[in-house]
Amino acid sequence: MNQSMWHTSSGSNAAHIQQLAVCFGLLLTTIFLIVLGIALLTLRRRHRGIEQEPLEGSHQPSPQTEDRLQTVVSVATGLTILILFGLTIASVSVGKIVSASVAPPASMTIQVTGTQWWWRVRYANDDPRLVLDTANEIHIPVGRPIAIRGNSDDVIHSFWVPSLQGKRDLIPGRTTLEWLQADRPGEYRGQCAEFCGLQHAHMAFWVVVEPPDRFKTWMDHQLQPSAEPVDDQTRHGRDIFLKKACILCHAIRGTDAAAQIGPDLTHFASRRTIAAGTLANNKGNLAGWIADPQTIKPGTRMATVPIQSAEMQPLIDYLESLK
Repeated sequence: MNQSMWHTSSGSNAAHIQQLAVCFGLLLTTIFLIVLGIALLTLRRRHRGIEQEPLEGSHQPSPQTEDRLQTVVSVATGLTILILFGLTIASVSVGKIVSASVAPPASMTIQVTGTQWWWRVRYANDDPRLVLDTANEIHIPVGRPIAIRGNSDDVIHSFWVPSLQGKRDLIPGRTTLEWLQADRPGEYRGQCAEFCGLQHAHMAFWVVVEPPDRFKTWMDHQLQPSAEPVDDQTRHGRDIFLKKACILCHAIRGTDAAAQIGPDLTHFASRRTIAAGTLANNKGNLAGWIADPQTIKPGTRMATVPIQSAEMQPLIDYLESLK
């Protein structure tokens, strides 16, 4: 995964945030260096050059010195007010741009729901046949605006993809609106940015940005039902899945599994990670996750399903066949 993209601005809204941060950093660093230089110069001079007159046994600055000090303080105060005013205007302006809830024309709508501790993703469409449910991974075409309709099933979460957009809180019972656009292909890590419980740090997702033709190929494939088992091993694994408690929480299109509590597993093997970015998606990690999810992710709502040792390998093979 291209994790170097974490700190790179690759979207129009993220670019505004980055430019603001750079402007703030350069300006404030310059001010700090100027103040530091004046302080060091003052310590070095130790009052030399200041005209003083004796007054009742003490030393007081002359009227000329007081005038100069008052002028310096007045100018510094005025500059400070102007700088703060300018920074406020710049911050508010960028905030309005990146928090705009109305996406540009021809945008794609994706519904993102945060839940402890994973992400439900739905590609909305007026045609029910083109509605797609997936989890913890968002694919979008490069250069196209994406309208994000966010919500939460339990507590406040926060949808944040640093390379593409600022964070937006997801509040239970309330739909939040934002939009983002990726300007170049890549894989961008997202994260819940609002503390939401024990496994908050393990509530990640990936935004995969692809050229339009590759995105369409991915979407067409994801809309298909699950692949049919090709051998006795995977057929046995499917039977195990459908007979165990897995069917009470998960959906696999093309089978009798149609529950909506946990992530949709129709194309589970095509995803990069399991458990919302906690583990890479491979057979070893998947076996450990199924056998004892509480050890890997304490507090997770993934149930510990009793699987016999002879059943584990066929079940793993079946799930890994769901490309």
